[in-house]
Amino acid sequence: MSSTETETDIILIGAGIMSATLGTLLKELAPDWKIRVFENLAKAGEESSNEWNNAGTGHAALCELNYTSEKEDGSIDINKAVKINEQFHVSMQFWSYLVNSKLIHNPQDFIRRFPHMSMVRGEENVAFLKKRFETMSNNPLFKEMEFSDDPEKLMEWIPLIMKDRSLDEAIAATKVDSGTDVNFGALTRMLFDNLEATNVDVQYKRSVENMKRASDGSWELKVKNNDNGSVEHHSAKFVFIGGGGGSLHLLQKSGIPESKHIGGFPVSGIFMACNNPEVIEQHHGKVYGKAKKGAPPMSVPHLDTRYINNKKSLLFGPFAGFSPNFLKTGSMFDLITSVKPNNVLTMLAAGAKEMPLTKYLIQQVMLSKEQRMEELREFMPSAKSEDWDLVVAGQRVQVIKDTDAGGKGTLQFGTEVITAEDGSLAALLGASPGASTAVHVMLDVLHRCFPEYMEEWEPKIKEMIPSYGESLMENPELLDDIHTSTSETLGLSQKEPVFS
Repeated sequence: MSSTETETDIILIGAGIMSATLGTLLKELAPDWKIRVFENLAKAGEESSNEWNNAGTGHAALCELNYTSEKEDGSIDINKAVKINEQFHVSMQFWSYLVNSKLIHNPQDFIRRFPHMSMVRGEENVAFLKKRFETMSNNPLFKEMEFSDDPEKLMEWIPLIMKDRSLDEAIAATKVDSGTDVNFGALTRMLFDNLEATNVDVQYKRSVENMKRASDGSWELKVKNNDNGSVEHHSAKFVFIGGGGGSLHLLQKSGIPESKHIGGFPVSGIFMACNNPEVIEQHHGKVYGKAKKGAPPMSVPHLDTRYINNKKSLLFGPFAGFSPNFLKTGSMFDLITSVKPNNVLTMLAAGAKEMPLTKYLIQQVMLSKEQRMEELREFMPSAKSEDWDLVVAGQRVQVIKDTDAGGKGTLQFGTEVITAEDGSLAALLGASPGASTAVHVMLDVLHRCFPEYMEEWEPKIKEMIPSYGESLMENPELLDDIHTSTSETLGLSQKEPVFS
């Protein structure tokens, strides 16, 4: 077994959208820095970033009801929606810069314009949606939002959902035409093609077995070649762990104090995919419903038009599954080996307080295909079993940590960045909105880990992201300019056809 040693400036672990984004930012800001990437699989974007392993929604809080909540006084809190929308605009600006700079090409291969809609049933939910619409449409970020509870208008917007539906129950929807479908797998591959063309050393079929601090503060990584079993040793001044579900184990191996008292709980996703082209052609958009009472936020049902490999698809879900694997390609021992002396009490506390989630997952795992079809028919009454197949999507590891607000063992739904105190290491944990806000999240990593460079980098960052440092909500003119320019650059100006 041979062993080699190499030194570099930056090591990125995992060839997903997060590493692709951070690597691209660093290559633009510090082109002379040496960057090396290690990916366990044979190519980029094959786990969480793969187009079949995520919803493919450009999460901008246009349709996701779990990003808004009703306060005790009956008003609607849209603060989280505002943050996510602004963060998605940051991603759009960066992607536009890459297209204009000819660093990536053919944006239609990874992003398309699709209406984003919210649909609810029942008087109480309709009242909530109307209040939500009234609050959001008064905000410049959501001024394009439309609302209707008129069955004829809804038949125009969502004909497949309204087909064969009884009108005894109240139903309403909101619609924003400028929503997007994003193929994060295709985008990830584009970004890595560009990185490799600019002398970034991307090594596939390499698994990081261990990592430790050297006396000079750098990180030493033990890396195994999956093909021949040989071991290499690499060192770097900065390490980013962007390995999806695999990030938690690597973070724990780092031994940094910030890695303590953090656990993870894996949840797998299952979608129903339509196999009937005639049905697929009757739906156009991403329609999100409301999670049932007691169900976790990641269970929000949605019926989505998707474009994968330039082929139009129609998916419904997600249904939750359970596997102890932290990655689709992971090990059945991932969950048990993530339990350490420093997080065992955190994990036990989570288990005690999250019994409803456990019950929900058991119920979901036990569902037959026909029971899943019944849930689809609540959304789309005309659905026929023979037109739909089950597709297993990606694994997501929800973060468990001790928080002031939630106490010990609080389950976190969202994206979490963990950084070493000295900024020499960062790790990304968690799930949605994840990929959609990758640029914002990686800028946060830069702020935390490279504060001494931020003043020098600021002009270039503003060139890439014109709204950097400003609130789009508070600057409607800048918002309009950016919305217009990014739409034109990314080919989103042309409105997709809708049904009439």
